[in-house]
Amino acid sequence: MASTTAVDVVMPQMGVSVSEGTITKWLKQVGETVEADESLLEISTDKVDTEVPAPATGVVSEILVQEGETVAVGTLLARIGGDGAGGSAPPDEAPAEPATQSAADASAAAATEGEAAPESAEPPAERAEPAPAGNGRAFVSPVVARIAAEHGIDPSQVPGSGSGGRVTKKDILAFVEQGPPEAPQPAAPEPEPVAQPEPAPAEPVARPQPAPAAQPVAAPAAAQVGETLEPMSAMRRGIAEHMRRSLDTSAHVTSAIEVDMSKVVQIREKLKKEYQAAYGVNPTFLAFIARATVETLRDFPWVNGEIRGDQIVTKSFVNLGFAVELADGKGLIVPVVKNAETLNLLGMAKAIADVARRAREKQLTPDDVAGGSFTITNPGGYGTFHGTPIISQPQAAILGTYAVVKRPWVITDENGADAIAIRSIMNLTLTYDHRLVDGAYAGRFLRDLRERLQSWGESDY
Repeated sequence: MASTTAVDVVMPQMGVSVSEGTITKWLKQVGETVEADESLLEISTDKVDTEVPAPATGVVSEILVQEGETVAVGTLLARIGGDGAGGSAPPDEAPAEPATQSAADASAAAATEGEAAPESAEPPAERAEPAPAGNGRAFVSPVVARIAAEHGIDPSQVPGSGSGGRVTKKDILAFVEQGPPEAPQPAAPEPEPVAQPEPAPAEPVARPQPAPAAQPVAAPAAAQVGETLEPMSAMRRGIAEHMRRSLDTSAHVTSAIEVDMSKVVQIREKLKKEYQAAYGVNPTFLAFIARATVETLRDFPWVNGEIRGDQIVTKSFVNLGFAVELADGKGLIVPVVKNAETLNLLGMAKAIADVARRAREKQLTPDDVAGGSFTITNPGGYGTFHGTPIISQPQAAILGTYAVVKRPWVITDENGADAIAIRSIMNLTLTYDHRLVDGAYAGRFLRDLRERLQSWGESDY
């Protein structure tokens, strides 16, 4: 039944570490009817792109935040039903009314989880003003605080474009890229006069010369003939920051090994029709590799571990991440299959197909991409035979899988003589954090993984 009273649509809390989101697309416009749980809009955070369902059935009466705007968790985005204004608020104007109780509840929930909650537009007169967070602004989000800490930046020096001058993630990233302007050094304070029996003539105090003013950072050049400019999405900015931070954090080293996948090819052909007919799932090479990887990680816990401060963390579980490309190369996301050590080959194939589908259909939540302990990336599906992937922090390693190609291969026949045969060969790479994983340890991991794949048998299903 359609709502007769206005129902608020607010920016949802998309995980503990997410404090803001960007409206990428409204799927319904003012005056259109939407059903409860039907997709109403698409949002993007630094972790995931996803669709937001409508909280009630009714007519969209107001849209208060326009496409492309980034707002804090709990911000009122739209209203469904009621006696709304019947139109969207102008992009440059904030809604005249403060967020209703549902928005306040969402903000309070965010604050409970450690996120700073945005203040309402008009706080009551008797309410005490919040203390500034060292920069005269109401708060700095955890994401902004983390980036500022990593780059040694005082957030008070960053011009804020958010509500009330709040520093947003976009502001801090732009500040990091451009660099802070160099302010002239202040003159040294006059020395305090010291009483002397017979004061000597005062020596002139050497004053430091002010540093030359920094040259203004040139604005990005306009597009030239044949060029097109487009802003980076929130996801792409998040990928860029995460990849750069990983290279700055881990000592990346990559080792590679060749694997004879002939037995896996034979078993896969045998199982393919059965799995597709009975379960609607394709047993891909990735499923075989993932299953063998989980078994191998049992014997190499540091490959599945992480460095936390000055401690080494090992885990009794394997939360296996899979890098998935979104449509048209617009982003990369790594959904996680939790407790992958509990899955057989069929279960692994189903889980991989499920997370890949939900990633491409924008049905993932930040919880689906959190908590990974080891990642597999599969560029081999496009024919590549080698690569050096970047580790997903705070993990210690990432496995790259590449194209299966038929090649001449030296084998030992039944008489113990060498012979050349045509075999299905795949390259595997392991990129690892050399702070934790040494080359010999990584080499043994790849050796044992190869052995499992080359000796795959009926008991490994």
